Formats: sequence, structure tokens, C-alpha cells
Amino acid sequence: MEVGGSKKTRYIPVGFKLMLSYFIFIIIPVLLIGYVSHSMYVDSIRKQTEMNLRSTLKQISDNVNYKLQDVKRISDMLYNDSSLARQLRIQSEGFETYDRTTNIIMPKFSAALNATGQNIWMSIYLENNSISERYYDIYESEHPDTIGRNYNMYHLSRIKEKKWYLSYPKEVYGQTLKWMEVEKDASFNRISLLRRLVDNHNPLNLEEIGFIRISAMKSELFQSIDYQTIGKGSVLMLKDDKGKVIYHSGERTTNLVSNHDSGYYLTIQEKITDMPWQLEAYVPMTIINQDTLKVRLFTFMVCLICFIVFTFLGIFISRYFSKRVTKIVSVLKAFREGDLSKRFTYRGKDEFAQIATALNDVGENIGALIEEVYLTQIQKKEAELEILQSQINPHFLYNTLSSINRLAKFGETEKLQRMVLELAKFYRLTLNEGRTMIPVRTEVEQANAYLEIQKIKYGDRMDVMFDIHPDIWPYETVKLVLQPFIENVLEHAWCGDRIHLRIVARKDNEDILFRIIDDGIGMTQDRIDQIFHPKEHVNAGYGIRNVDQRIKLQYGASYGVTIHSKLGMGTSVDIRIPAKRIAQFPLKE
Repeated sequence: MEVGGSKKTRYIPVGFKLMLSYFIFIIIPVLLIGYVSHSMYVDSIRKQTEMNLRSTLKQISDNVNYKLQDVKRISDMLYNDSSLARQLRIQSEGFETYDRTTNIIMPKFSAALNATGQNIWMSIYLENNSISERYYDIYESEHPDTIGRNYNMYHLSRIKEKKWYLSYPKEVYGQTLKWMEVEKDASFNRISLLRRLVDNHNPLNLEEIGFIRISAMKSELFQSIDYQTIGKGSVLMLKDDKGKVIYHSGERTTNLVSNHDSGYYLTIQEKITDMPWQLEAYVPMTIINQDTLKVRLFTFMVCLICFIVFTFLGIFISRYFSKRVTKIVSVLKAFREGDLSKRFTYRGKDEFAQIATALNDVGENIGALIEEVYLTQIQKKEAELEILQSQINPHFLYNTLSSINRLAKFGETEKLQRMVLELAKFYRLTLNEGRTMIPVRTEVEQANAYLEIQKIKYGDRMDVMFDIHPDIWPYETVKLVLQPFIENVLEHAWCGDRIHLRIVARKDNEDILFRIIDDGIGMTQDRIDQIFHPKEHVNAGYGIRNVDQRIKLQYGASYGVTIHSKLGMGTSVDIRIPAKRIAQFPLKE
């Protein structure tokens, strides 16, 4: 461009300015490399440590599970002993009861108790009151630590009003058992395995004949849960399915959770096999942090220097470009929002000036083009909808007039009058002053008017039920979406002398869902595919395709008709449209 007729005005191209800016920021990849290297180093140490800790935690979990299973095995001996169950059912008195208790029942309890080396204490609660209670201390003040490895026999009535007994789950043979802290377990730092004794001679009707409570010391049962196996400062916790801590080892501080949330602990979890319990290990991150402190400090210093440098450079660059870019962005934003009259001026001879000129030229012409294309598409869409709409009515009218002709021929004037009145009502609702969109209520009335016409024809052979939710009344729909499917049922779905039809309309999230269900003959998936994608010269399912196309033209490809059917079982048709509230119709002059 010449100035004064002899010289060209020179300017710095925006590409060069951007290249200069990118050259300044070349240091960023170096920072990223440092950060990635630091992260990879920390992650490598963390993964190796976590792998070793998981292996240790798995071993601890297996040891805990072994002891739990050992206690469960004792309960299995009593639970699965059918001869014991038979003895506990017998009602007797006097010496016979005493002899059976001392020579049969008590030896079985002793054998089960001695089947393990763990220091456990067992209480057996019996439904049979003819068997006398036998215990070593007063029930209310029993002290399991002084009793030692022994057992007590009580009547079941002692615990039937206890909350823990009432909340015990329903019996499933061989599977219902539960670990809980009951009675004075918490005071003595113990936990009990609870299990019913049932009469297993009839698995379909399990009768409770007793209840087993095996109390074990937590320190012995969870002996392998030792924080020292994980490391100094670690915490091991055994939690139940509700997150309650059953047992812990190590310093359990009140701020453990907050420290864990801030990244102070590395948390590892391991489930206890066949139990709804979880073993959690909290390992302090201090050791790993010490190894990575130098790398972290170096990265921090580099980032701090870059931040200072980039701040000053950013201020300079933003001041240089912000005014120019802001003007361009404001125009583009106005264009995006539909305001194509936005213009701006720019003094200069560089690329920004060329962009300004180009945008102003675009604003001059594109508005008219957009409006022309938009109006053309709307007119095309409305024309297609009107064509599709007009193709439904003649077919229905032809069939109805044929029925009217037959009624007139046979002199059934009353039915003829009713059919004519319902036909008039149907077309009054269908015409609807030429509108394509109608209220959902009107569409349901149309379907009902059509069905009233068909009831005159079919009588009691047709059973119809409407299931319409009142929430859908404030919404609109494309008209005549139900009638073609009802007609299709009555024309093609008969299977026998009667047919049942259910019409559902409800709101499904942000959509309106119509559903037509029949118990007719049904159809194959190939037939359904042929309806929506007909082969050449095949007009089957024209009315269904018509409704589907009208809905897609009005609302888009994500809406329309879906058919589910099986031969001999009937058909369910879903018609989905968006839930749009009824617009205010303009008044006719």
C-alpha cells in the first residue's frame, strides 16, 4: 500500500508476533518435562511401595480369615449335627432328660469347643425348656475372661426380647451367621459369632431349636492385625460393611480422616474373604516425601521463576493484543447471537485491518442469505408435514364410509346414526382449523372417537382401556399419531374372537410417551424392519412410517416410533415426542 504516492507502509505481521510469543514460552516444555519426571519418580516409588504393602495386607487378611473360619467351623459342627438337633427336640422329664443332657448333648458341645485351640467362650440358648440351664456364673454378671474356654447353656427365652436377637436376619439354611458385639462384648473387648440352631430334617421349614453365640477375644482373633508389620506410624483398621471400626492397631488419632483427605496417608484396602469386612491400612507418606523433596524443591523454584517472567510478559502481550482481539471477538459474538448489524473500525494496515474489513463485508451480506435459507427450509418442512398429514385421512374415511354403507344396507339406523356422529366428531378434531400441532387432550379424544366408531362395528369383541396420566394435558403433539396404530391393530392383529387394547400416555423425563399395547397375533423382527425400511414396491406399514416421518420432521431424528413384538404374544408400540407446552393459538379473524 502506497503512502504519499511513493512509499509502502510496513508493519509487523501478526504471524511474526505470535512466533515471537511462542519462542518466549519455549521454556514451558522444559517445565513440563521436569514436572512429568518428578511425577513419574513419585508414582514409581508409590506403586512399588503399594505393591509390597498390598502383599502384606493380603497375608494379614488371610490370617484373619483363617481364624474366623476356625470359629465358624465350630458352629458348623453343631449346626450340621442332625443327631444333636434330634436330641434338642425331644421333650422329656426327670432322669431321662438328665441322662440325655449329660451323656449326649453336653459331650457334643464340649467336643465342638475343644475342636479349636483358640480361647473362646460359647453360650447355647435352647428352645426346649425341658433341658435344664447350666452355667458358671450369674447370667447378668457373667465374666467370660474368668470362665475361660468353656460354655454355658441357657433357655432361649433369655434373649428373645433382646434387640440384637430381634434384628438377626432371616434364616437361610447353612448361610445365615453374623459377627456382632452383643451383651458385654464391648466391655471385655470381645466379638461374638451368632448363629441359629435349626431343625434340619425339613429344609423347607426350618424351625429354630436354639441359638449359638461363640465369643472370642479380639486381641486373639485379630492378632495378625499389627501395624508394625506395615511400618512405623501406620494404622490398621478392620471395618464392617457400614464403615464401623471393629478393631484397630496403631495410633488412631481423631484427625486421621482429615489427614488422609489431605494426602498425608497412603490408603490401601483389602476385603476379608467371605466376609462383609474390609481391612484398611493407612501408611504415612513422610518417607516417600523425603526422597522426593529435592526434586519437588527444584521444580517449585523453576515454576516460581517462570511465573514471575511470564506474568510481566503476559501483561505486555495482553495490552498489545487485547484491544484488537476484543473488538473482533465482540463482533463475532454478536454474529453468533444473531446480530449481524454489528460493525467496527480498525486503524492500521496489518492483518487485523484485513479481518475487520472482511467481517464488515460478511455482516453486509450474510444476514439476507441466512434468512433466505432459513425461510426456505421452514417452508419445505411445513410442506412435507402437510403432504404426510393429508395422506392419512382418505384411507380412514374410505374404511368408515364402507362401514356406514353396510349399516345402511342392513337397516341398522341407530348404529348408523352413532357412527356418523362419531365420524363428524373425529373430523372436527382432526381438522382443528388446519393446525398441525394439537393439545394432547385433543389427540386422545380423536383416538377415543375413532374407537367409538370401531366399537359400533366390533361390539364386545373389542376391549379398550385408557391409561392416561393427567400430567400430560399441558403439552402438545403432532396430530393423528394414535389413530393409525389403533387402526393397524384392528385390521391386522386379531388372534381369535376378541382383542384387548391398552392406550397409555405419560410423561417420561423430558418426553411424552404414547404406548399402544395389544394382545394380538404379533409380528417378527423382520416384519418390523420391513415396515421402517421397506423393500422396493412394498407398501406394508405405510401408516406407521407416515407417523414416524411426521414426528421426525417436526422434532428431529431422536424421536419417533419404536415397535416391540413377538409372535403369539402381541405388540407394544412406543411413540416418543418432546414435552413441549401448548403454545397460545392465534385468534381467527
